[in-house]
Amino acid sequence: MDQTEAPVLEALAAYHERDELGFTPPGHKQARGADPEVRKVLGDAVFFGDVLASGGLDDRRERHQVLERAEKLMAEAVHADHTFFSTCGSSLSVKAAMLTVAGPHEKLLVSRDAHKSVVAGLVLCGIEPVWIEPQWDTERRLAHPPSPAAYEKAFDAHPDARGALVTSPTPYGAAADLSGLAEVCHRRSLPLIVDEAWGAHLPFHTDLPSWAMDAGADICVTSIHKMGSGLEQGSVFHVQGDLVDPDALSLRADLLGTTSPSVLLYAGIDGWRRQMALHGTELMSHALELAAGVRESIEAIDGLHVNDRADFCGPRAAADFDPLPVVIDLSGLGISGYRAADWLRAHHHIDLHLFDHRRISAQITHADDDATTERLLDALRDLVGHKDEIGAGEPVAVPDPADLRMKQAMLPRDAFFARTEDVPAAEAAGRIAAEMMTPYPPGIPVALPGERLTEPVLTYLRTGIEAGMNVPDATDTTLGTVRVVHHDAAHPETP
Repeated sequence: MDQTEAPVLEALAAYHERDELGFTPPGHKQARGADPEVRKVLGDAVFFGDVLASGGLDDRRERHQVLERAEKLMAEAVHADHTFFSTCGSSLSVKAAMLTVAGPHEKLLVSRDAHKSVVAGLVLCGIEPVWIEPQWDTERRLAHPPSPAAYEKAFDAHPDARGALVTSPTPYGAAADLSGLAEVCHRRSLPLIVDEAWGAHLPFHTDLPSWAMDAGADICVTSIHKMGSGLEQGSVFHVQGDLVDPDALSLRADLLGTTSPSVLLYAGIDGWRRQMALHGTELMSHALELAAGVRESIEAIDGLHVNDRADFCGPRAAADFDPLPVVIDLSGLGISGYRAADWLRAHHHIDLHLFDHRRISAQITHADDDATTERLLDALRDLVGHKDEIGAGEPVAVPDPADLRMKQAMLPRDAFFARTEDVPAAEAAGRIAAEMMTPYPPGIPVALPGERLTEPVLTYLRTGIEAGMNVPDATDTTLGTVRVVHHDAAHPETP
């Protein structure tokens, strides 16, 4: 196919050239009805790109196959058999993938470092998760993707499982042994789903970790807006091989998705694919070179350490490493990532990708240059100069891995929809959670519906919130109270 084409963008240009007049949604009618103050902030280009996908961008029966051609171009560019665009983010895409591989009351192997959208998929469709433990770095209090051996063991214990799901790379840049995981699954003729939301850039440079389709995965979910240059909520999911029916995947996505998809998001996905197909190696080479320089400069700043391949990779750790998330350990400064992130935003107007009790992360992409990275470096040097003023803040009681994991006493769906009650956090230990409790970012739940809460986990969350952690999905975001399954509704523990 001709990768210089961009069917969505070209159809949008043709729409304006024809001077189409819509008596349809959206009601702003090409910005004419939009509030002048809104137009002043957003600009008219946003509204000009906001047209109906069917009966606007394409005709009512989609006879020009605009979206279909754009998806085929994407599939070819990244070595997939089929690609589907989503304007509801990878949160929808991963749910569609899960619902295609397993159904209600069926088992799916899931890495316990999964994003909250995966847990939402479990709640919505009633899948029984078989949790696979991450590989824990106890020194750094950090989780890396599980090993193929862990999935092998779980499949042996649960031969009725319908497939497996893994997150790779993690938001910290740690990548799984996807080839090994695919081999474990395919030996049993079962599919592997990869939540590769942070890996949109991986297909376009050989110095990056192998991307899921090249490693043999059956379904891969990618966020175009995270490491690519699409718009927020732009996502794609890819499928290959004969273990997953692409028509079934399309049906699941249609079940979950909006009937009013955003052409703006389609255009962002389409344009990013063309940009990377034509210039991806050059752009990613620049980003990798820039990130290497940034890492070296940060490492030279007293009190800061940049986590690198030696920190993250090894026999019982990550299999590979993406250097573009620049993860900075602040232990040498004695301040938390929460306080550092707040200080950098307040004093230098710099927003960071993620932060935790001891780290911050600055995400480098192909959009960065010497000017943006020098501003980051200047801000970090100033941060170090004000470390005493910033102060250590409240300590976070991070549990050991053995204390962090709780027993799944009910299926997530059953607990979420059970009769519930809100109890004081001090009385919640031993009760079954009826909600997710997720430090965000990066959005990996500490507690899930159906898990029996323990004091170490509750203490971790409470001390984390006091230190600056954000837990936005809890009913009480301060965790003064916790939503649990009512005693009368608690089920016997799941084997």
